[in-house]
Amino acid sequence: MTLTPTAFENLQTLVLGLAFAGLLASGFELLTARRASFGLLQGGVVAAIASLPLLAFGAPFIILRNTVRGRRIEGRPMPFVMLATMIACAWSLVSGRLVLDLAQFVAGA
Repeated sequence: MTLTPTAFENLQTLVLGLAFAGLLASGFELLTARRASFGLLQGGVVAAIASLPLLAFGAPFIILRNTVRGRRIEGRPMPFVMLATMIACAWSLVSGRLVLDLAQFVAGA
């Protein structure tokens, strides 16, 4: 089985998006001693606006973390887990593409 160059680039973008999301969420947890979550949007107007970049790029990690935790603790059904994983991967693909394009722009390529 061979991967076309387009499929390989998409796979790289997906992995980059997931890695960047995990880096952001883990960095936030390290600096603030609390977990990154969508609840940050409920912290007031200024806090919500400040947390938007973190949530926009860290969302795939947050979604996957909450999904795995929900499956383990609450016993959520497998179709829900599969749907949440597909959403997180699609989001990761888009955010990974943005990060990759930004890195290429900064590098001057």
